[in-house]
Parts: sequence; structure tokens; C-alpha cells
Amino acid sequence: MKVYLDNNATTKVDEEVVKAMMPYFSDYYGNPFSLHLFGNETGLAVTEARQTIADILKAKPSEIIFTASGSEGDNLAIRGIAKAYKHRGKHIITSTIEHPAVKNTFIDLMEDGFEITMVPVDENGVMILDEFKKALREDTILVSVMHANNEVGSFQPVEEIGKITKERKIIFHVDAVQTMGKVEIYPEKMGIDLLAFSGHKFNAPKGIAVLYKRDGVRLGKVITGGNQEGKRRPGTSNTPYIVGIAKALQMANDNMKEEWDREEKLRDYFEAEVVKRIPEVRINGKGARRLPGTSSITFKYLEGESMLLSLSLKGIAVSSGSACSSDSLQPSHVLLAMGIPAEFAHGTLRFSMGKYNTKEEIDYTLDCLVEIIGKLRDLSPLWRTFQDGKATDINSF
Repeated sequence: MKVYLDNNATTKVDEEVVKAMMPYFSDYYGNPFSLHLFGNETGLAVTEARQTIADILKAKPSEIIFTASGSEGDNLAIRGIAKAYKHRGKHIITSTIEHPAVKNTFIDLMEDGFEITMVPVDENGVMILDEFKKALREDTILVSVMHANNEVGSFQPVEEIGKITKERKIIFHVDAVQTMGKVEIYPEKMGIDLLAFSGHKFNAPKGIAVLYKRDGVRLGKVITGGNQEGKRRPGTSNTPYIVGIAKALQMANDNMKEEWDREEKLRDYFEAEVVKRIPEVRINGKGARRLPGTSSITFKYLEGESMLLSLSLKGIAVSSGSACSSDSLQPSHVLLAMGIPAEFAHGTLRFSMGKYNTKEEIDYTLDCLVEIIGKLRDLSPLWRTFQDGKATDINSF
């Protein structure tokens, strides 16, 4: 059996999405910005896709910018605000658990004289609001916080932050890559000025994404070129993929509650069985509201890569951390920020379920996991040390 449990990294493209895209590879292939008949045909498809997405967000079509990835959208937003508003100040607030697309962009901006305050999170990976309020300053021009964390799934207090930033006239950017298509998101109502999300997280193709930019928010130019996307993201429009992301988002939006409940039920069953059948484990972020299909589990006294590879040999795909940084030997910065010791953070796996996963697959995964953990712990000197009662600091975690 092959089981794909890495849906937070990317998802399978839905067959209905592929079907909607196909005509725009061969039958309707003109440049949407051309004035001739061929351009009009594809231009209409782009316009309709933009309207579909705007309607779902309760936004205006002029506020929808198509990009190639969530990372690009985050960069356009953050760097664009830094350029446009630096005359008002150079202080930016974010959290300690942001995706590298945000985290590394801020590290880069520090070299240009910007001051970045990273607000800590609690043991469930949720930003501490009181610490956020303390971080606010007169020269704060931007707050950037993810909607839900990609590793542990914990939701951030976005609505509360949006109220505060709106009152203080501070630009608010949200990375919604993990939440779009799973929950209702209305940027204007939530006080969000800029919102980035990517199609491949909700069964659209890789290589297409959206940046919502509220009308009235200024962005400095990050990419220069033609007039496409309101001059914010020049380049020939990727018509088939634009059609695909609109179709996928509409499908996800139409089935949102049912799919949330189904994935949450699978996740809760999986976690309950893991805790019952495997000793010395921790469910990360369990005390917070989480994404329904996301389960981050620490298996104490083991190393994540060995578990991941052993599962892969059984046909099961999971992640040992964020897929965007899984080649790093460093422990997850998210888990460390939550207070998890480095030696235990290394023994963490992320299981992320999606619309195509079944209970049969979860049962198969559980059986394999019990077998693999047992064999690896038999080989682990750390596990033997624990069994001999010589392990330290176990009660603190």
C-alpha cells in the first residue's frame, strides 16, 4: 500500500481541476493581454478566475494579484511595504515560528537597516498576544503573522491582531498558505491588508498562487517589467494555472465544513491510537485550535530521519519537519520556539492528511508505525538509558 501523509507540503491535483485547465494548454493559448481574438478568449478566462477568487474572499477583483508561489507573494508583500513605507519607520513585528519565506525575508531586510521584533509563542505554538502588544511602537510599519503554522497546525490570533493593527493604522500581512480552502477567510473583515496563499495546498497545481492586496495599500516595486497584475507582478499570465487555482478554490470552498470534519476525525483517531499503542510520545500543539489534518508527534529517544525513511520503505510519506527546510540538519525552529528540547525536536514527525486519505490508510500507517518505533527503539541507546531510569529532564517535557 502507498499512503501519502504529507499534504501540508503539497497536494494531488484534483481531476476536475485538470479538466478545467486542459483547454487553455491547446485550444485557448493566446496571451491574455493581447488585443486580438486569441487574447480575448484567454483574457476572459483570467478575468473570470480573478472574479471567482475575489468573491470567495469577499474582495474586489482589483485586489487579487496572481503570483507563482506563496513565497513570492510573501516577498512581494513584505519587501513592497518596506519600500513604500520606510519613510514612516523601519520597525516590523513578526513571530518566532514563521515560514522561511517570511522569516528569511526579514533577516534579509535587517541588512537594510530594518529592525525586526520576533514575538514568542506559547507551548502550543500560538503567538502570545500580550507580548505582541508590548512590541508595538510608533515606528512600526508592518506586522506579519501566519494564519496557521505549517508544522504543528496551530492557528494564530489573526482576528485580534487585525483589530489592533487597524486601530493603529499599521499594515497587516498574513501568510494563509496552510489555511486557504480549509476555513473561511475574509481579509477586509479580519483587518488584513495583505494575504498570500498557494494553490498546491488545496489540490491546484504547483506554480500558481495569489496575493490579496487591499485597495489603498501601497507596494514598492519588487519585480520590474510590464503592466500585468497592476504592475505589481509583471510577466505573461499563466492562464491554465490561473483557471486551475480558481476551480480548486471554488471546490474547496463548496465542501469546506464536510472536509474539515472528515480530516479532523481521521486525525483525532490517529493521535488517540498513537498515544494508546506507543509509549513516550507527545502531540505537539494539542492544546490549541489546529488545522484538521495536521498532526505533529514527537517520539522521544528517536531521530526523525530514521523514522521517516523506515516509513517510506513501507510506502508511507510523511515529513520530519517543514518540507521547505527538510534538508537541514538543524532542529525545527518552530518546535524550539515552543520550548521543546532540541534532542526531542529531532524525533518529531509531521503527518498531514488531505481529501484523499482514508481510515484504511491510517490503520495501515498505525500498524507500520508501531512496528518501526519498536525496532528503532530496540537499537537506541537513549531508549535503553530511559528504561534504566537514567534519563534526565524527562519530566520537564
